[in-house]
Amino acid sequence: MDTALDGATLDSIIAPVQFTLRDSDTPVAKVTQPGRGPDARTGDFEAREILIHNGRPTADSLDLDREGYLFLKHETAVENLYDHDAVRRDYYPEMEALIKDLTGCAKVVVFDHTPRIDDRSAQDNKNVRGPATIVHNDFTIESAAQRVRDLLPPVEAEARLKKRYGSINVWRPITGPVQTSPLMICGWGDLNDEDMIVSERHYPDGRVGRILHVAHNPAQRWQYFPHMQRDEVVVLKCFDSLDDGTARWTAHGSFQPPNLPADTPPRESIEIRSMYFFD
Repeated sequence: MDTALDGATLDSIIAPVQFTLRDSDTPVAKVTQPGRGPDARTGDFEAREILIHNGRPTADSLDLDREGYLFLKHETAVENLYDHDAVRRDYYPEMEALIKDLTGCAKVVVFDHTPRIDDRSAQDNKNVRGPATIVHNDFTIESAAQRVRDLLPPVEAEARLKKRYGSINVWRPITGPVQTSPLMICGWGDLNDEDMIVSERHYPDGRVGRILHVAHNPAQRWQYFPHMQRDEVVVLKCFDSLDDGTARWTAHGSFQPPNLPADTPPRESIEIRSMYFFD
């Protein structure tokens, strides 16, 4: 066995992670077009060295409605995940079927996708973004409801909002194994409300989206899945309308493992974002 690529044998590691300070003014990101560099940001952030656990040994015990995320084997028939047309035509239905199977919901709408490369020149050449470094969750309670209204006809949206709905992301390597900037996750049970900080994303078309940044708390438990391959995915709950103890959201971001060789291939990944609905 090649232990250099066997993620289950790797130790948990300590690495710096980007958090948001609790007393920061509302953080704002002015979102740039893909391939045009990082977003311009306001807000107060800090890097904290934390322990990030290898989640592979306990992945089978995860539950989407308890921890809020899953790690799964899942193939895709789409060969080129940089081909936006193929992703919309073929990958979106794959992801909708996966989310329906995992949740038992009645309807899934995949509404966007983001390929990322951990290499600045490659980002320019392919018009893609770099890894998200600041830990966050993609929705607030209010912005999740607004997204439903943005996606569905008004009558259907208001009807759906009266029943259970939510948002799920699916994250996949485009190539593997992922070694630089792996995805890290903190589950629902390890996040406190006071750790979550509303922040804004200002888009070039004038739209303002709201997400949750995360302040550091020593009680948080962060995990990653080392050396992820193309046939592996992380399923992340970013919102659930239930307020009965079911996992409502998670937090995620990326970090740089220490002591990587200079010639380590950069991470390439794609995530889709979706809303899901129950009848």
